[in-house]
Amino acid sequence: MDLTIAIFGLAAAACWGAGDFCGGFATKRNGVFIVAIISQIVGITLLSVAAIVSGENIPGNGDLLWGAASGLAGGIGLLTLYHALSVEKMGIVAPVTAVWSAFVPMSFGIIINGCPTPGQLTGFFFAFTGVWLISREENGPKIEWNRIRLPLIAGTGFGLFMIFIDQVQSSGILWPLVGARMASIPAFIIAAIYIRQTGIPHLRYLPLIALAGFLDTGGNVFYVLAARTGRIDIAAILTSLYPAVTVLLAWLLLKEKLKSRQWIGIFSVLVSVMLIT
Repeated sequence: MDLTIAIFGLAAAACWGAGDFCGGFATKRNGVFIVAIISQIVGITLLSVAAIVSGENIPGNGDLLWGAASGLAGGIGLLTLYHALSVEKMGIVAPVTAVWSAFVPMSFGIIINGCPTPGQLTGFFFAFTGVWLISREENGPKIEWNRIRLPLIAGTGFGLFMIFIDQVQSSGILWPLVGARMASIPAFIIAAIYIRQTGIPHLRYLPLIALAGFLDTGGNVFYVLAARTGRIDIAAILTSLYPAVTVLLAWLLLKEKLKSRQWIGIFSVLVSVMLIT
């Protein structure tokens, strides 16, 4: 059971980390919101086609509402994250968001299911430490509460997405995630119109944006599978390791140098996976 949740959780982290890399690269030349909207449209298309082809039964209204609630929570988290990245240093925003997005469902899981084993709790500590070391800038400024409010809101949105999507009672996975996209896409469009960021992206970046949407969708599916396989807190911790994937891809593809504390963070992440599983 622990090995299965580890496979699904790490697969979700790999998809989300690679999706962030693709989406982040695409936003360097295009508006953030248009990238988010197109990637979400790609996601809802893939999910809908897969649900129809697989013959998955459409769940009841209650499950669709939980899916929509998760989509709104995740959408708010994403919009807040993008805004935080525009006004604060990434070295503060990235680790606080990643750690808090895992802490919210972890706390919920402990309240509902009780404490995990001491070894798994130790793994949680190594996971938090690893994500922080990987994401944080080496000479970043001291953290002040007024500078981490937006990352905390973003992390709360992502954490609530994990909790809400896990409340779906039906055996189906795809249709609830379609419901999530049906709620998040209009929110993104409204926000883009409100702040007047509706420009068309460069055609050469469309494949990269589509890939980001594909990977984000895959991460959502694998997370749901992980949460249904085992405890939600363990699934959340494993999927929160996605910054390690983003950093490694930047190292491999963009030849960005990794600092010593980032290598220590990656080692800490590997230790956390062994302890948790």
